[in-house]
Parts: sequence; C-alpha cells; structure tokens
Amino acid sequence: MRILGIETSCDETGIAIYDEEQGIMAHRLYSQIAVHADYGGVVPELASRDHVRKTIPLIKEVLADAKLTPQDLDGVAYTAGPGLVGALLVGCSIGRSLAYGWDLPAVPVHHMEGHLLAPMLEDKVPEFPFVALLVSGGHTMLVRVDGIGEYKLLGESVDDAAGEAFDKTAKLLGLDYPGGPALAKMAEQGVPGRFKLPRPMTDRPGLDFSFSGLKTAAGTLIRQECKELSQAEQAQTYADIAHAFQQAVVDTLAIKCKRALVQENLNRLVIAGGVSANTSLREKLAITTKKLGGEVFYPRPEFCTDNGAMIAYAGLQRLKSGTLDELTFKAQPRWSLDSLPPVK
Repeated sequence: MRILGIETSCDETGIAIYDEEQGIMAHRLYSQIAVHADYGGVVPELASRDHVRKTIPLIKEVLADAKLTPQDLDGVAYTAGPGLVGALLVGCSIGRSLAYGWDLPAVPVHHMEGHLLAPMLEDKVPEFPFVALLVSGGHTMLVRVDGIGEYKLLGESVDDAAGEAFDKTAKLLGLDYPGGPALAKMAEQGVPGRFKLPRPMTDRPGLDFSFSGLKTAAGTLIRQECKELSQAEQAQTYADIAHAFQQAVVDTLAIKCKRALVQENLNRLVIAGGVSANTSLREKLAITTKKLGGEVFYPRPEFCTDNGAMIAYAGLQRLKSGTLDELTFKAQPRWSLDSLPPVK
C-alpha cells in the first residue's frame, strides 16, 4: 500500500510518498522562513498564500522523484489540524480534490499524531507502550501511547510552548527568526553556571508545563546584565544567558519526562517535534532514560520539524483502519490528540 502525504499546518509545505514495504519513496520540504523573517514570526495570510503556490508543484516533483503516477497510489493523506486554519484549508482542499479527481481515498491526519509517529520512519522503532514528549513551537505535551490512536494525555503547557519560549527569548537576544536554532547555537558559546534561571512547575506535583515565566525571567536578566557593556562583553553575556535559558528548558523537560515514565511504570521515551532536534535535550533525555534502564527514540533531524513523510506514515495507518473523509471536509485548528479513535 502506498500513500501521498501533504503537510501545510503552519509555515512549511511538506510532501512525501510512503510505501508500506519500501518506506519513504520521495519527500520534499519547502520552508517559508525567508517569507516571514522580516516580520519576526509567521504571518498566517502569507503562509496560506505560499502553500497555494507551492503544494501542487511539490506534489509533481515528488511523483517524478518516485517515478510514480497517481494511478500507483492507494490514497491521499493531509493534515486536517491542529494548526493555522487558512494554511490547513489549503492542504485539506488540495488533498481532498486530488483524491476525488484520482478516485482515491482521502485521509485526514492529526498533525501531532504525525509527529508522535515520526520515529517509526527510522530503522529502529519503539515498541508500545511508551511515553511521548511532543515539543515544538506550538505544543508541549506528554502522552502515554499504548498503540496507534491509543493516547492518554498526561500533561501539557498551560501557556507558551517550549519552542515558542525559545523563539521569543531569541528575539530578546536580538536573534533573527526562527530564533530557536539560533539561540541553541549561541548557547554553545555560553559559560555554564554564570546565570541560573528557574525550572518552572518542577517544585509541584503533576506533568503540566509553563514557560512564559521563564521567558520573562530571561528578559529581566537581559535588561539587568547588559547595561553599559562593551560589544564583546555583551556578546558573551548574551551567550551566557542563552546557555542558562536552554539549560532551564532542557532540565524542566527532563524532570517532567522522568516523572511521567515513573508514574506510568515505563522506560521507553519518544521525543518528536521541532525542539526534539535540540542536541542538549537529546543528550539529557538519553541520560535520564538510561538511569531508568530504558531508551529514548526520536526521528532524524529532517523529520523533527513539520514534514510530509510523517503525515504519509500516519495517513497510511489511518487508511488501513478505514479512517476516510467524505466529499465535505473540514480543517480543525483545535483538535485534541486523545480524541482520536484507536487503529485496530
């Protein structure tokens, strides 16, 4: 069985073809970073327009790369939510229209289920059950996973997601959009221990997250420490603050992951989403799971951010279970992950 996957939930257009036996046959990703950089963040209307321009050409390229025609496909999967409603509608309408025109099943996919299943694209995959940390610019959540569609939400961010806090703090440090990767790079030059920032909500029970206060603390530190400094002194102070901020986020995520694994009596951890590409986070979680006698799984860096391959894989699992869209489809900008039906 073979399926086309379309991802347009935010500012990246991802297209891929996944084959049940061969794996990923072809994939392309177009990033809109250059489009939104001047605005310091994603402009929803511009994102939607760029998806309109790029989706069909990328689909043609992926079919050509895989040396396939639409007649060689068994379905079309597309992200139906959550995300920016305009961007979602582009992918939904194109995906549903192509499925109708090609006489193929149309499969709506939950964006976060795509991220959660992205590690399944690798050679070494986690066995069920496991705890998943989904961490990106829009979401930070811990989920118990007993099977595809068998999800129990353990905790989530009550305000800013971790990736959002990274981007906002990066902006305070004068870094360009997208700020998360730039902040991580700056942190490599930081002096460990010079500054100490809080590990929010780790001193109380529960598995929810909060990163807005940490972002505010970092902003206060920047204003206090960077007065009347030379250019070189300011550069080093910024790097030290970036290191302290990143370490606070990483420690917070690791503490909550360990707490979730112990609570659920599990030792397998999956991390996915854009922030899962962060090297410090991966190293910390590898140590955390090893101490529990377990292991951490994650997708390769190119599949940590939004991409079509994860949507194609999740769509194939849903297609096999009979999850299909009618001619009337809808985008769901808000969509609870634990509301999905299990795949039998």
